Amino acid sequence: MQIGMIFGMLSSMNKYENLKAALERGETPSMKCAGNSMLPILSNPSTCTYRKQETYAIGDIVFCRVKGRYIDAHKITAIQGERYLISNNHGHDNGWTKTIYGRVISASSSDGRQKTF
Repeated sequence: MQIGMIFGMLSSMNKYENLKAALERGETPSMKCAGNSMLPILSNPSTCTYRKQETYAIGDIVFCRVKGRYIDAHKITAIQGERYLISNNHGHDNGWTKTIYGRVISASSSDGRQKTF
């Protein structure tokens, strides 16, 4: 495959697909996340750093896919076998998934404050 063709493929990927690909390569990527659904745990906006794990637990903030939609930073609120219930920090359930790409291990707010999870 030619270099230009590879760059063309990479540039057509959105930020979620780029994050997913980096996690699948074993990297520890970061991505800017915006929204108020995880306040006060995560500020709006936050730059979150992710790591792929073998297992996940209730309370982990994760990057996943629920009902065909990427969710960049919501938490696991229940586990049922291989399925995880994904919710925001205000009681809204996004739904169940078996597809978790990685966990937020740290987040930086726009004013430079750092949190580790």
